[in-house]
Amino acid sequence: MTHATTMFAAAILAGGEGRRVGGSDKGLLPLAGKSLIERVVDELQSQVGSILICANRHADEYARFGKVLADAGQGFHGPLAGIANALANNSADWLLTVPVDAPSPPRDLAARLYGAATAARADAAVAHDGERRQPLFALYRRGLAQTAAQALADDLPVYRWQDAIGAVEVDFSDQAQCFANLNTLAEFREWETRHAR
Repeated sequence: MTHATTMFAAAILAGGEGRRVGGSDKGLLPLAGKSLIERVVDELQSQVGSILICANRHADEYARFGKVLADAGQGFHGPLAGIANALANNSADWLLTVPVDAPSPPRDLAARLYGAATAARADAAVAHDGERRQPLFALYRRGLAQTAAQALADDLPVYRWQDAIGAVEVDFSDQAQCFANLNTLAEFREWETRHAR
């Protein structure tokens, strides 16, 4: 690896309402003996120097895993709110973002996104699983907080903002399964069955 992990911070996006899991805080739900947030942190720790967690409730529980950031204002404002807040509170050169509901993000996610971004001299890179862009799995150069905040004010979806800042797509079709996310309790149980040892 040609870069130091201290160049990167990760922001885990855990601020959703959890509507499809009965309003539960998805990141704290158990998955094969560990909470979802714990599984994601385990996968990211070797890739980054620090971890931020974008969460709008249960801050004390999330604080065991990293610095917790809540969205500005009341309620749930979507993933771009978390990304904008993380960019505003990030001191590393690059910020990696991942959603909390994908328990197995690629172990070379930061390295491959960084390689593509620097090769293209781009300010951002985003994963593509071979079928579609995965906008929440992305890497951003420090200094994008203001443009993210403006995109949030303009109510843009994350992918539209990524297009506006010239994000490059990075082919992760060799690891497409790593982007599978868990939306329902049934999907939690299916994951546990598939990964039972």
